[in-house]
Amino acid sequence: MSLFNAMNVSATGMTAQQLRTDIISQNIANVNTTRGADGKPYVRKTVVFAEKDTRSFSGVLENALASSNGVKVTKIVEDKETPMKKVYDPSHPDADVDGYVSYPNIDTVTEMTNLIDASRSYEANITCFNGAKAMESKALEIGK
Repeated sequence: MSLFNAMNVSATGMTAQQLRTDIISQNIANVNTTRGADGKPYVRKTVVFAEKDTRSFSGVLENALASSNGVKVTKIVEDKETPMKKVYDPSHPDADVDGYVSYPNIDTVTEMTNLIDASRSYEANITCFNGAKAMESKALEIGK
């Protein structure tokens, strides 16, 4: 693995974690959104990562020690499995006929935990990036 490749892998990780942080922040900001543009409550979103692989299958087979190309965000999905929170409030304008209001399926504690995880992953990528940069700098000093 070249040092530039190591920096590229770290950079893709930072970009992916930045987007993850943005989505988590969006979830937290919409924790009380009972009606969106479509007239329905906001639905929690999550980010799906995958390895960023630009090599062909035969290229991977030829090189058993193939290095990674980083990470990419494949899609942002809505959490349809977790049920919406139902709160009895007949005076709310979005209450159904039984007086219940559907709030988004967002748990603030879970979102904050995910935010800490994304932040630490981002910091780990910065540390790796800076380590690769320091090694490159030292390698250039050898030639002096």
